[in-house]
Amino acid sequence: MKSTQIKKASKKVSKKTTVKLSPEQAKRKSLIDSLENVTLDNPFECLGLIAAPSGKGFIIRAWLPDALRVEVYALGADVVFKELKKLEQGLFEIEVDDAFTYELNAFYEDGNYRYVDPYQFHDIAFDGLSTLHEGPQNVYKTLGAQLKQLTFDEQTVSGVRFIVYAPNAKSVSLVSEINMWDGRRHPMQRSWCGHWVLFIPGFKKGCTYKYEIKDGLGNRLPHKADPVGFQAELFPSHASVVVDHDAYQWNDSAWQASQKGDKRFSAMSIYEVHLGSWKRKKEDGVDRMLTYRELADELIPYIVKMGYTHIEVMPISEFPYDGSWGYQPVGLFAATSRFGNADDLKFFIDQCHLANIGVIVDWVPAHFPADPHGLARFDGTPLYEYEDPRRGWHPDWNSYIYDFGRDNVRQFLVASALVWLDKFHVDGLRVDAVASMLHWDYSRDDGEWVPNIDGGNHNYEAISLLKWFNEEVYRQYPHAMTIAEESTAFAGVSRPTFTGGLGFGFKWNMGWMHDTLEYMEKDPMYRKFHHHEMSFAMVYHYNENFVLPISHDEVVHGKGSMLAKMPGDEWQAAANLRAYMGFMYAHPGKKLNFMGTELAQTTEWNYNTSLDWDLLKFAKHKGQQQLIMDLNHLYKGNNAFYEGDYDQTCFEWLDHSDGEHSIFSFIRRNIKQDKQFICLSNFTPIPREGYCVPIDEPGEYEVILNTDSRYYWGSNFMMGDTLGVFVAKEKPWQGKPYSLTINLPPLATVYLQKRKGN
Repeated sequence: MKSTQIKKASKKVSKKTTVKLSPEQAKRKSLIDSLENVTLDNPFECLGLIAAPSGKGFIIRAWLPDALRVEVYALGADVVFKELKKLEQGLFEIEVDDAFTYELNAFYEDGNYRYVDPYQFHDIAFDGLSTLHEGPQNVYKTLGAQLKQLTFDEQTVSGVRFIVYAPNAKSVSLVSEINMWDGRRHPMQRSWCGHWVLFIPGFKKGCTYKYEIKDGLGNRLPHKADPVGFQAELFPSHASVVVDHDAYQWNDSAWQASQKGDKRFSAMSIYEVHLGSWKRKKEDGVDRMLTYRELADELIPYIVKMGYTHIEVMPISEFPYDGSWGYQPVGLFAATSRFGNADDLKFFIDQCHLANIGVIVDWVPAHFPADPHGLARFDGTPLYEYEDPRRGWHPDWNSYIYDFGRDNVRQFLVASALVWLDKFHVDGLRVDAVASMLHWDYSRDDGEWVPNIDGGNHNYEAISLLKWFNEEVYRQYPHAMTIAEESTAFAGVSRPTFTGGLGFGFKWNMGWMHDTLEYMEKDPMYRKFHHHEMSFAMVYHYNENFVLPISHDEVVHGKGSMLAKMPGDEWQAAANLRAYMGFMYAHPGKKLNFMGTELAQTTEWNYNTSLDWDLLKFAKHKGQQQLIMDLNHLYKGNNAFYEGDYDQTCFEWLDHSDGEHSIFSFIRRNIKQDKQFICLSNFTPIPREGYCVPIDEPGEYEVILNTDSRYYWGSNFMMGDTLGVFVAKEKPWQGKPYSLTINLPPLATVYLQKRKGN
């Protein structure tokens, strides 16, 4: 092209015809743009039944993308009232003289859809928001998906009211199967306090939904599950499900009435269970998990037979990844649907109570995963997590950490604990990873954490939250209990908040677990050099209300099964485990054993497979199971084993210094001091003949349990001339006026009790 042509071309300007819009047209175009682009935050002001600009009458306006035409009916009427005028693509409206409750009938290319317009219900959408500050329980009673029923001139409108907290969002829409998961169709209304609301008639129990959220810059986030959803679908959907919590009819009133009293004085032998791997079924070549109702049929009778008082269920709050075992929850208000729906879980708990079994569930406020459908950056900002990764990211679990200082987070977490006690009737909450909440420097090196205001490592916000959590639980459910998994020497974990404690009812004794297992793993030849490890826990035992835990954490990640930890040949390993179990059940503190311990599992726990039930074909494993059964029944049938767990007058060492022989002996008494038993543990494979036991009173003492019995696959070593009965004679020994002589079996724990009438 020549230069002169370029100059001429550059002078050419395309002329565009500019159409000047009237104020009303410009307003309408702006509305359509915001509806089409899903940026509207005030649909109640623009859609539904709104006052006419003239001040006379009303306008019914509907936004229905792809609709061809729309009719309006009075609620429940058979005759069309009028047809709405189509203003622009998807926007319809009509003027009416008077307000009335109405339905719309929208026609599309493939048919029509008649429904009650949600945008005419302003009041019900906001109902309950003003009560949120009145108690954390109002979080789950108000937010999320709440079934509602309205009555207008004897006509009933049923539906679901949705409220979600997303204060920094530009817009929020309800998406579901009824609107083809299209965020344009049900924009929600922003409230004055950062919540988004909408009541949708016709929505009911079982319907699925999510929230489509745009952040403050207008970017659409991945669809989010409801933070206060009561049920959710599994991968890949992760959609929330509407639940009717009032539908299930409970049958456990007698159990609830029986649960009064201080749990510290009660028997508590807890069976910790992972529901997905306790037992599995094979169907059509597929190895599947049992349902809640199948577990009710199989697990509960087993618990009763074995004599446990409680079951502790590893986390059943909804979680996306099986391999987290439930400890990476996304839905803190939802029972996982892996095993059934919410009513199925209620049935399982109800049946536990009818069988006199208490139910404890794991509650996990310490962290939450970064799955995009969950709480992470919920409205595009760190709404639930600390913003600073030195506080808000957990290096151990690669997950976020709740901002325990934010009011919305504190209310959310405490409410998520209360819902299990309220709606699911659980008897206790075991709080996971408390130590990681209490300390800023937990699993962090220097420079990777931010000190508190005083320069220390205590997280004052988490401490405050845990105190409030315990206060609310015991205030609203005084017969429930809370249990802390706390592995440090933080003072007062199970002491009341009014004395400066955290307020938990009980604390896992991780020190006892660590020390005693370390001792048991030693070759008996060297145990005498570690003798104090078995007795040290009694030095600090009365500082807390301890539970002795042999949990799932001790049989995973290469640690081996409980049986595999024990030294020696096949017989010695089994005898070691039996002796240890006998020692544990006699030791002060409530008891917890993970499933499979009672079977003497040979391999460590695998969440993807069933326990090795076939092992019970062998006498060694059947003997272990029989021992645990007998220990449980003996334990809960004799108050000297549990009543004085935290009373110093109810425990007495007879000899804790016999390291040379690796023998421990002590007395357990009930509070009235009118019952007692003697525990003797020999942790070497050498029988101790003629062992002298100091006794308070003369008389005959009988063996009430011997872990070396042939019934348990023991050697049945003869303990004396008589069959399990020994006479205490006036022979002073170790400060006692009487003593008896016994032949202690190898690698065994023996219980003695004075015979009645002696």
